[in-house]
Amino acid sequence: MRIRQTAAATIGAFALTASLLAANTGAVAAEGLDRDDHFSFQKIADPADVTFTQLLGINDHGLIAGYHTNTPGNKGFTLKLPDTFTDENFPNSAQTQVVGIDNNDTTVGFYIDTGGVNHGFLKQNGKDAVTVDLPGTTFNQLLGVNNNAQAAGYYQEAAGLQHGYVHEKDGSFLVLNIPTPSSQATGINDEGDVVGFMQSSPTATTADGFLLHNGELKKIAFPKSSFTQALGINNHGDVVGDYTDANGTMHGFEYRDGSYLSVDVPGASATTVNGINNDGRIVGFFQDPNQNNNTIGLVGEPRS
Repeated sequence: MRIRQTAAATIGAFALTASLLAANTGAVAAEGLDRDDHFSFQKIADPADVTFTQLLGINDHGLIAGYHTNTPGNKGFTLKLPDTFTDENFPNSAQTQVVGIDNNDTTVGFYIDTGGVNHGFLKQNGKDAVTVDLPGTTFNQLLGVNNNAQAAGYYQEAAGLQHGYVHEKDGSFLVLNIPTPSSQATGINDEGDVVGFMQSSPTATTADGFLLHNGELKKIAFPKSSFTQALGINNHGDVVGDYTDANGTMHGFEYRDGSYLSVDVPGASATTVNGINNDGRIVGFFQDPNQNNNTIGLVGEPRS
């Protein structure tokens, strides 16, 4: 997934974070509000490292999942606005990224162990985090979760091809039948609708997003773009993600009722929208050319 990196690593082999579970609060390094035609943006940087913060998921209570860099790796967190960061890292991992969060504060994401292997994880509120890997595989990531304890993610073959799946509440896996050699499932809503993206290979320069609804696959492709990633979905069926334009610049987008809306933080050199809740609030990240292209988290409030 090129997502958590459009600035982070690529969605496909995300960039990770690590450290043991520990609470931490601090002032948000924020630059106030900017506006485009549809959203007011708050810029968020984790005080632990103001040069790199990604906000990746948001629930209906406004609790946000994300991660920041911290040598030698990345560290996951949840964020309660305006400024309460709580570290969340898989125990004894080398790196962790927290990617999705539901209304019960269940979180999902992935971690890299000390041997360099990627594993998915799920952490229910008040319980220890557990590893979630498709049996027989050696590379997994969970990237989204709904309020029914279903999680969307993918595994990677030894040859490098990726395959989206849904991890069910009972612990079973449903591998998605996506008609391309490589795919990732990145988000799932309470209706069981799944979004993600598909490619001829994980390193291909073209990609199409997808929406899987009631067994029917719909292509999500931003007009005149050859690279679109669908990264999140809410219960209204609104889809968010990113796309690359003809000049190679990455922009966020929202897809609603058959129409596409480009979403950019004013002045940013790249923008990604990674999550959306049922109130239409979005989260993601952007690169700031006025600050050495630092990666900064964003929260977008819909303008009425």
